[in-house]
Parts: sequence; structure tokens; C-alpha cells
Amino acid sequence: MDEVAATPRSLKHVAVREYVRSLVEGADAGSPAPSERELVQRFGVARMTVRQAMDALVSEGLLERMPGRGTFVARPRRRVGRLTSFTEDMERRGMLAESQTLLARREQAGPGVAKALGITPGDAVIHWKRMRYADNAPMCIEDAYLNEVLLPGFLQAAMPTSLFDALAARGLRPTWAEDAITSDKANAEEANLLQVQPGTSVLVVARRALAGEKPVEVSRSVYRADRFTLWVQLGEES
Repeated sequence: MDEVAATPRSLKHVAVREYVRSLVEGADAGSPAPSERELVQRFGVARMTVRQAMDALVSEGLLERMPGRGTFVARPRRRVGRLTSFTEDMERRGMLAESQTLLARREQAGPGVAKALGITPGDAVIHWKRMRYADNAPMCIEDAYLNEVLLPGFLQAAMPTSLFDALAARGLRPTWAEDAITSDKANAEEANLLQVQPGTSVLVVARRALAGEKPVEVSRSVYRADRFTLWVQLGEES
């Protein structure tokens, strides 16, 4: 297609993405999206370029993949309750939240972090690792990555007490999140920080937090299972 041939190579996926967006925005949930083969033939680009475009729309929540079936217009995400920060969560439990920064630096995004944040591997990210306390006792280790483009000057100022407050000040407070919750055994470093024995059971929460449809944070938090109870608010499907 001429519209893509005239586009710089690095932006071909943007042209494909916006074409697909124009087709599916406003379509009924469950409507099929164009297949990768169709898009490769239409635009004359590599399958990797098409996949990058589709990945971006999946990350936005506009499309969803169904293994073995294809890619479809996503169903509206159901939101129950309000997403709270660690500080707010501890306050709700009647506990005093405190933090200690273990690491705060600029890094290059690896493939997993880049995909979760909707950026390109190698792009700059802020890596912020903290020890989180509740009533002066270790509660969790939070290891977070943030898109540096969205947070200019973040590392040059004093590190904020609350990440959510810092994001809110820039109009980026997370409005919803995807959490993957698993159990694990504390390794030597985690055990030392959490003040438990190595091999002690811990609760691991891997989170991708978004402001609207914009990914703003990806994190992994390791909680002391003997101190932390996960509360989940559920509701009836409308």
C-alpha cells in the first residue's frame, strides 16, 4: 500500500495499528479483528510489524486474543471497587505504612517489561525497588518499573512517599490493574529483607497498572504471607 510505503520503516507498525483501530473502534465486543495474514498482504509489511501493531491494541484493551480462535474486539473491562496504593491499603487496615528505597535508577527495558508497558525493548524505564513496612515491621518488597517518558525528572527530585500520589500529580494515577497472584518460597535476599527464614512461603503479586488505557507501572511485590491477607471485592456480572 502507498500509505505504508511512504512511511518510515520504524513507523510502519503505527500505520497498521491506526488502520486496525479505525476498523474496530465502536464495533461490537467479540467482533473479529483483521487477521495478521490479511494485514501482511494489505500493507506489504513483515508479520513482526503487524504483530507489534496488534500487540499495542491488545495492551490498550481494544482487542483481546483468544488462543486457537483469533483476535477480537475486547469486552468492556468490569471494574469493581477502587484501586488503592500500598499506603491507602495499610491505612484501611489501621496500620502505618512506611517505605525504604532499595534501588532507584534509569535502566533499559527488557522484553517483558517493554511489552507490559507498551514500549520498545531498550527504551528508558525507571526501576524503583522499595521495602514496604506496616507498623514498623516488614510487609513486602515492591519492585516496580515505570515508563520514563511519562515521568520526566522523576529521579532528579526527592523520591515520593507514594507512587500513586506522584502519578496522580501528573494525571496518571492508575484507575485499574491486572494482578497475577501466586505463592512462592522466599529466596535468601527476600528472606533477609522480610526477616523470615529462607524457603518461607510468600505471596507474590505481579501487577500491570493502567491510567485509563495507558500502562504506567509494572511491578512485582513479595509479601509476608503471615502478615498480609489479600482482600478482593467481587460483584455479579452485569
